[in-house]
Amino acid sequence: MSRDASRAARIQQWEQWLGLYQEEALMPDLPLVDAHHHLWDRGGHTYLPPQFRQDAQGHKVEASVYVECLSGYRDSGPEHLRCVGETETLMRVLSAPEPGAALQVCAGIIGRADLAQGDALDEVLDAHVHSAGARFKGIRYVSAWDADPAVHGAYSTHASMLTEPAVHAGARQLGARGLTLDLWCYFHQLDDVAALARACPDASLVLDHCGGPIGSGPYAGRRAEVFQRWQQGMQALGVYPNVHVKLGGMAMAVAGFGWRERAVPPSSIDLAQAWQPYVDACLESFGAGRCMFESNFPVDRTGCSYGVLWNAFKRIAQGLSQTERHALCAGTARRVYRLPRSENAG
Repeated sequence: MSRDASRAARIQQWEQWLGLYQEEALMPDLPLVDAHHHLWDRGGHTYLPPQFRQDAQGHKVEASVYVECLSGYRDSGPEHLRCVGETETLMRVLSAPEPGAALQVCAGIIGRADLAQGDALDEVLDAHVHSAGARFKGIRYVSAWDADPAVHGAYSTHASMLTEPAVHAGARQLGARGLTLDLWCYFHQLDDVAALARACPDASLVLDHCGGPIGSGPYAGRRAEVFQRWQQGMQALGVYPNVHVKLGGMAMAVAGFGWRERAVPPSSIDLAQAWQPYVDACLESFGAGRCMFESNFPVDRTGCSYGVLWNAFKRIAQGLSQTERHALCAGTARRVYRLPRSENAG
């Protein structure tokens, strides 16, 4: 079986598994902004605006933020500019007319660039802006790294990336342009994020996936220990007003909750019970005004359906004030990513 055929078979199995359990949307009139998702067309696995819109049905998702995922790169030209192909590809995809204008798919776009490339960074950023215009909101710099090869990822990373002076200089370039810097790291790298936040106070930093707690590989069976160290790191980060947090990414396999290993997908109650301590800790350190929910689809789709995921987020937020709930579900993402306000926004 070819690689594409194998992937297609695996996706079909996921689809069949997800179909075993669904839920009606809770609080269907609550305005939502999905602060982090991907789109791609990878032989045997397609997730494009039609699939995203279908997943979002039932919930009042008004806008979304696209985050780079190593897709659609240019296959020629200067190496440092090849990542711009992802933004160019995305804009071609978005040019196709679609129903459901109330949902602004990819109202914000987060591209990719090497922060440590000095003056060449400006050329890359200019190219992203030229392609996406006002939709382009910033870049993501992935530094997720662990010494154990069992914790692997698609990105080429190394230890202490965020502490490098050249990276700090790149973050300042973003800050000077009013662009955001998304960061994906693991829980034991949060001190590096703090060093970056301290050195670059004018840069708007967004920490993806709850700050990267790990529950798989060498960290399997050590949830309490990891949680304690993760919480300490998040508390230390909370003192920096330029740091924001995306609440999500916890259905990925690396988080170690084992949702995909169940015979039937988890309910929103299952997800909410497992994730509530993490969200509570983030709110304690950052407040709702610096936190936002993210789906991380289709990556997190391997663990639960989109509708169930957002039901879990709504359950987690139901005990908060209306102001706090609005911030988590839509307001913080709109402000941090400078998204246009929907005519239907609540």
